[in-house]
Amino acid sequence: MAHHSLRALLAQADELAFLDCVSPGENVAVIEYLLAICFASGTCPSSDQEWQDWIVGRHPLISAADWLRDQPDEFWDLFHPTHPLAQNAQLAGDFAESATGTAQLVIEHSGDYNQHFDHHHLARGNPLPASAAFRAALTQHVYGPYGRARMPGKRLGPKVTNLAAGRLIGRIRVVALGQTLGETLRLNLHPPYGPPDTFNTSWTTGGERRTFTGPVKPRRPRGPADLHSSLGRSVLLGGVRGPQGQAMVDRVLIGAGEVLELDPELHLQDAVFSETVSGVRKPLWPSPTRDLWQQAHALYSAVRDAPSGMYARLRSLRYEREGTGAPYQIWAVGLLTNQSRPLSWVDGAYPYAPGMATHLYRASRRGSDIAEYIASTLKKAAIRAAETAFPAMRAADEAGQVARLDARSSFWPSAEDPFHELLDEVVGLGPEDDDPTSEPLIAYAAGLMATARTQLLQKLDALPPSDTNHEARARAVRLFEDAMSGSRGPAELRGETQRD
Repeated sequence: MAHHSLRALLAQADELAFLDCVSPGENVAVIEYLLAICFASGTCPSSDQEWQDWIVGRHPLISAADWLRDQPDEFWDLFHPTHPLAQNAQLAGDFAESATGTAQLVIEHSGDYNQHFDHHHLARGNPLPASAAFRAALTQHVYGPYGRARMPGKRLGPKVTNLAAGRLIGRIRVVALGQTLGETLRLNLHPPYGPPDTFNTSWTTGGERRTFTGPVKPRRPRGPADLHSSLGRSVLLGGVRGPQGQAMVDRVLIGAGEVLELDPELHLQDAVFSETVSGVRKPLWPSPTRDLWQQAHALYSAVRDAPSGMYARLRSLRYEREGTGAPYQIWAVGLLTNQSRPLSWVDGAYPYAPGMATHLYRASRRGSDIAEYIASTLKKAAIRAAETAFPAMRAADEAGQVARLDARSSFWPSAEDPFHELLDEVVGLGPEDDDPTSEPLIAYAAGLMATARTQLLQKLDALPPSDTNHEARARAVRLFEDAMSGSRGPAELRGETQRD
């Protein structure tokens, strides 16, 4: 794996396939930062028409690299005493007393700070290379969950201990991916908005900042460079030299950062809005119970229907087929949390070819519905088997007995790859095909049904031989087969085409 400076990433963007960071969230955070540099340097299209020209003509990003070259070195120094890069030097007064090891800087390591009751894991140095610490700090700025800072508020004010949720927490961030890093950046650039923009090199540069003595008043980003480089945390990194003299970070202090007032039209151009069960409209969010691929149709719906913004620009692209694969991917990333505790990253990339949004929407919508129907049937079959095998079971035992026979736990993971293969096949048939979705959907449904049948039988094999259990098995299988062939199920399960 090669390492590149920020300037090299931009200068060689069309020679690099993609970033290779430690997590999907860190990849997003670095892309955000590169976009901020592009906007700050004026390396962005001035109109939607020019954006199309940039994509077709592979407009170089060398002007952003040149802008970085001409910046004062002191503004890009990770360990500068008064304005360290992407940090808040005001934390220096509390650093000696409150700084901990690097675990709290890396979202995947920090947990809720209570993984070990004595916090010993936070006290360990575990030095990080300076480049890794910088990328982790960028990730904290955008994905840091809410909670309490591990520092006192006596010097800067009590509000420094209130960590607000990062601006990408609780929602799915969508990035359009191209064949190279350069194409990815161009796809996600857009005409700038607002008054003259500012890049946030540190807390003490780039304009007036909040204080921590009273309630915070969210500020409106001045423009896209300000937005993508905003400092969602106050961070201070302690430098040390490694065994070979390399720059390392061994201690970290984190406090509250900026809180932004975001306009959905300007600042959430990638967001795909959906409604909660209570009717609240909000950007698509990571779910602990519903895999991200089951929501892919929402992404294609946005490309198909959005009147303006990122998705309308994607829709406006012309399709020039080169090979058999999709020219672009729609990449969705989210951080799944339990209150203030990070649990896992969720992400998925879905193929996109201009002119095929309607076809891909139909394939993903039907594909998700088919999988949902089969999964629901597996649960019903498990309930039928449990009721027959254990007719006298207590209500308290019912959930456990059903879970033993429920094949959904193995079905859902096995359904994701066929779903991606379905979308790839639709793209492979191309927009010139009058109906590139129906036949692939029928084949997809048949494959999922066969997989689910096998998994159901494997679960039912757990019932020991007896007349009662043979009946339980037969009744569960009959329920499954009737549902697969019945008129209430998706037409594709019967080998038929469903007309929308």
